[in-house]
Amino acid sequence: MFRQSLRSIARTARTGTIGVRTYAEAVNPDVLKVSLVAPHQAIFTNKEVSQVNLPASSGEMGVLANHVPTVEELAPGVVEVIESSGTSSKYFVSGGFASILPGSKLSISTVEAHPLDAFSSENIKSLLAEAQKNASSADETVAAEAAIEIEVLEALQAAVH
Repeated sequence: MFRQSLRSIARTARTGTIGVRTYAEAVNPDVLKVSLVAPHQAIFTNKEVSQVNLPASSGEMGVLANHVPTVEELAPGVVEVIESSGTSSKYFVSGGFASILPGSKLSISTVEAHPLDAFSSENIKSLLAEAQKNASSADETVAAEAAIEIEVLEALQAAVH
């Protein structure tokens, strides 16, 4: 039985009927279609751009047209959307997922996404001080929530500066 399966695979490989994984093929090779959505709103829906920079949990990541399909977890940080004209818009996300799909499509799903210029550094400092105070709480739930707040606020503070 095993030999029959092996022969079948070898025969299929010789005739070329096995699909080969390749890069995505796009109609326009320079255009990436991006959708940025949060539960309360869709910020972009199939917007044509030239590049998107993501705060992936594995490190900063730039996505261009024809990128290899993949799924990345997002860390708290800035999503930068660069249009064909060279202008860019930046959004702070607290986390989420980015799905790079065939056909030069990028879908970003996040719990929160806000324009970076909507934040004040003074407000971030006061929230961070309060979260650091709560991190040493005897209540484990309060301390765990404070640790998450600290991670997000430190990333936001670094992005604003």
